Amino acid sequence: MPLQRTITLRYAVVFVIANIIGSGVYRKVAPMTAELNSPLLVLLCFLAGGIITLFGALCVAELGAMMPEAGGEFRYHSRIYNRFFAFTYGWASYTVIKTGTIASLAYVFAQSLHQIIAGPELLPSLADINVFGVFYPFQSLNVKLTAMSLILLLTLFNTMGIKIGVRLSATILALVLSGIALIVIAGIASPVTSFNRLISESDAAFSFSPFLTAMLSAFFAYEGWNSIAFVGGEVKNPQRNIPASLAIGVFAVIAIYLIVDAAYLSILSTNELHDIFVSQNKIAAVEAMRKLWGDGGALAIAILIVVTTFGCLHSSIVSNSRIYYAMANQGLFFRKASNLNSRSTPAASLWMQGGWSMLLVMSGTFDQLTDMLIFAAFIFYGAMALGVIILRVREPQESRPYKVWGYPVVPAVFVLFSVALVFNSIITRPREAGIGLTLIALGVPFYFYFNRKK
Repeated sequence: MPLQRTITLRYAVVFVIANIIGSGVYRKVAPMTAELNSPLLVLLCFLAGGIITLFGALCVAELGAMMPEAGGEFRYHSRIYNRFFAFTYGWASYTVIKTGTIASLAYVFAQSLHQIIAGPELLPSLADINVFGVFYPFQSLNVKLTAMSLILLLTLFNTMGIKIGVRLSATILALVLSGIALIVIAGIASPVTSFNRLISESDAAFSFSPFLTAMLSAFFAYEGWNSIAFVGGEVKNPQRNIPASLAIGVFAVIAIYLIVDAAYLSILSTNELHDIFVSQNKIAAVEAMRKLWGDGGALAIAILIVVTTFGCLHSSIVSNSRIYYAMANQGLFFRKASNLNSRSTPAASLWMQGGWSMLLVMSGTFDQLTDMLIFAAFIFYGAMALGVIILRVREPQESRPYKVWGYPVVPAVFVLFSVALVFNSIITRPREAGIGLTLIALGVPFYFYFNRKK
């Protein structure tokens, strides 16, 4: 029984925006400020991240219009390169990239919920137990258990069908955009806000390596931009709707992020944002609203973050599970993941994804997870953009309902930037890069196992 095409352009745009706007818009401005020490450089970093993301989205749009099937980039890599590289991408998605995104979103949801409903720390005597001095599974155990419970709940919900899930995303997104608008209006109207701070505290000199390192945070804020491609087999008129939804959605998110982050940076000083980053358990958006409206404002924004991360997590769980479904159909993943339930939903794939995501929640902190997954993601994002050029040369007569604007400059810039980001991350974030590469490498024996079975 095939997947059903039920997603219209309207819901496709909602799906793109809902997959992007998650915890990053509330939290990542603090680590970026700690890295750059300049409000203007932080805004420039978000703008640059948005432009590069848009370039990547245009590349996905061309490939998605050519191959409008479930699985997205797994399908693209398989056609551009070979089965092994496609499997490596899918394995990286399962072990690091997509499950890491789910774990990170659930983590921020749980942190925000515990700011609203305070509870006692669970098993604090075990907090210092660690694995290799890197993983502290029992730190913030109450937060982690809440995050895992949410992943379990949303995985169960999404086994009920994609149409129900996309409608829920639309409802949540409307609430989120209303809340973000309230933050901006409150910031503009408050006497606490100082837009002069954007200039007066921006005396740090530009340096390329710290800028690239800060962009790990910016790209996490934009992560999820390519998710519509994973449900390409469920989009109506995909040759038109996939490119259109990507362009509209990414442009909208860039505008939202620049406006909201300008508000944060005008409310909180550079020193305050640095202290928020060091604390690990504080969120920039919450502290900004606390400064404006006291504990009532902090409570209101904490509720908004809970709603936002719930919506983004829900959308991520829907889309990412389709990768493993496509892999299993090619004989490159556990066979059960190719099964659809009575609602045409890959339920087994959803449960496999949920189980590993919960393990990642226990493994590390929020910033550890996000830096690791963005490093791994850009290895394959760069390969995907290069694939646009390869297919243009190798298959010039192939029908292309949409062609990348600015070809070959746009894909070439994206490829070069991806290479720079990956190598810079190895230098500046060796622990996260090393863990990511190790998890990807562990897929090699699995490839030979799956391939031999097929």
